[in-house]
Amino acid sequence: MKWSEQIAIDPEILVGKPIINGTRLAVEFIIDLLAQGWSEAEILENYPGLTKEDIQACLRYASALLKAEKVYPLEV
Repeated sequence: MKWSEQIAIDPEILVGKPIINGTRLAVEFIIDLLAQGWSEAEILENYPGLTKEDIQACLRYASALLKAEKVYPLEV
């Protein structure tokens, strides 16, 4: 499944930050929880409206952004 099927970007919700469809939970928030060491089970327990697929979509979104990132070395 593509991340775009579960992630929405709407300027009227959270100033256009990517969110999980049907929620006001930002992808950034879910990624931050994972980065802080929360397990998938803990996230699902604390946010019962989410699914495992929602969390995976957040990770796929983050992965797609990193793959598209271009880095230009600066000369010193």
